[in-house]
Amino acid sequence: MSIKQIVATTMLATAAITSNPAEAQVKNVVLVHGAFADGSSWSKIIPRLQARGLNVIAVQNPLISLEEDVAATKRAIALMDGPVLLVGHSYGGMVITEAGNDPKVAGLVYVCALVPNDGQTVVDVTSAFPAAPGSGEFRQDASGFLSLSPKGINEYFAQDLPAKERQVLVATQTPWAGKATVTKISTAAWKDKPSWFIVGTEDLMVPVDLARAEAKMIKAKTTELKSSHVPMVSQPEKVAEVIINAAQGL
Repeated sequence: MSIKQIVATTMLATAAITSNPAEAQVKNVVLVHGAFADGSSWSKIIPRLQARGLNVIAVQNPLISLEEDVAATKRAIALMDGPVLLVGHSYGGMVITEAGNDPKVAGLVYVCALVPNDGQTVVDVTSAFPAAPGSGEFRQDASGFLSLSPKGINEYFAQDLPAKERQVLVATQTPWAGKATVTKISTAAWKDKPSWFIVGTEDLMVPVDLARAEAKMIKAKTTELKSSHVPMVSQPEKVAEVIINAAQGL
């Protein structure tokens, strides 16, 4: 084979490699839902990640305390063989910021999330900016658990979903322990883990200005979507793309 033929063959092989989608460097993804929700929050994301060869676990946070939610997430991390990309939505951002200190966690993805600094609580994070419209729809029961009113879900939490999907969210929401809002994390994992952030520009639960400030604080690779607080439900293909790109980039 001549030198010219060798060069041509090499170029064709290189083109074939670069034309195929990049394989993820991290193969394990743990998805962490937020308040008023459960693991089904990720039902439109999971098959998209699995189709790209990723191993996925969606945590079922009990939402009875921050400590219990972190423990549930750590159990899911422990089940994975190899490095993990940790993804948190909303209050799940608090959880992954603590659980992300696990040595198996290689990176963090925040989706319309709350992101604390060292020693901060949910109240600390949210009080830095004017209250979100949706926070006025919290309802606390006699046991100290919070739920979101039907108006809150329909108008502030998931306003870009079809009515039938919003009705399901109203019926299936999981109450959230009020004490979780005043529990401090220890050390913020984003300080030494690469991070990504999805901002919902029509999010009425985590204000856009707060989300952008958080993303800047953690030096995250940031994607803005014209979405409500739940882009993983309303725009799953775009959220899945961010997660896949993060796994590829680690």
